[in-house]
Amino acid sequence: MRGRLVALGAVAVLAVAGTGWYLADARSDLDAQSRRSATATADGPRAAAIAAGPHLVFRSTVHDSSYGKVSMVALADPAGPRAVTATSCERVDATAHRVLCLAQDRGVTLTYTARVLDADLHALQPLELNGIASRARLSTDGSLAATTAFVSGHSYASTTFSTQTLVTRVGGASYGDLERFTLRHRGHEIAPKDRNIWGVTFAADDDTFYATVAWGGRTWLARGSLAHRTLTTIRSDAECPALSPDGTRVAYKKRLGLPQGQWRLVSYDLATGVETRLAEPRSVDDQLEWLDDATVTYGLLRADSRQAVTDVWAVPADGSGAPTRLVAGAWSPSVVR
Repeated sequence: MRGRLVALGAVAVLAVAGTGWYLADARSDLDAQSRRSATATADGPRAAAIAAGPHLVFRSTVHDSSYGKVSMVALADPAGPRAVTATSCERVDATAHRVLCLAQDRGVTLTYTARVLDADLHALQPLELNGIASRARLSTDGSLAATTAFVSGHSYASTTFSTQTLVTRVGGASYGDLERFTLRHRGHEIAPKDRNIWGVTFAADDDTFYATVAWGGRTWLARGSLAHRTLTTIRSDAECPALSPDGTRVAYKKRLGLPQGQWRLVSYDLATGVETRLAEPRSVDDQLEWLDDATVTYGLLRADSRQAVTDVWAVPADGSGAPTRLVAGAWSPSVVR
């Protein structure tokens, strides 16, 4: 996406005073900053500079003309200038050369579409999406795309939801519905009729992936193989995994005995099996993204928002520190380096 993501869109500035980090109790200032992000105009060279270096791609949730649009900020200055494109997505994931966009199609009836786009946001490949857009993830090199849709029920907090998760090789064939993969649990092949699979995250080897598998009222972290069409459970009580850039840890949300619809964030060391609770005290219903090997980022509904505004937050992956607001008025973050 180097320098080209802004070609189709208008550009805007997020005007932020002081240090550039947001204080949790500064709601009125934060709302004003969010609104200015889509109304102030930045020059072309500044916008191109954002896309030329490492940056964060996200969906804008500011309630103005930028709402729902694919946007980005520089990783070195996440509270600084942002670029807003003309492309709207409900969920977005991006690499240096590909963008995966799950979008609404407001025709006679509301439907959802999935498309792989190039770095200029031109459509490369439509993908099958048979329900309400939920999760989207690309592999690191952009060669694989995973989509999850609700085919009944509208929330993971519901006890009656059903999902469909598909993996497709970009420019090639689909691996189909992951529910058709062989499921192995505690050394045995099983085929529960109520199984659901969602929240794919890819390893760098072009074959291994991790996902959530649920049946019988429980969720499991599972390791998958595209070549062998298998899923093998490795950890209970895990949802929406995200594999770290170095491939050593998986971060996910976990119920930890909390009521339905409540989760906490943890990091799991794949080599040692040690699970670490992260220093985010609030419930997070999102698939995390790794900002780097030491930090995870995620979307979170603003607690006192009257307009369902979300922000992107970050927290250390070793359980230390405290959550910090990274980008105001943002959702569905992905890191592009």
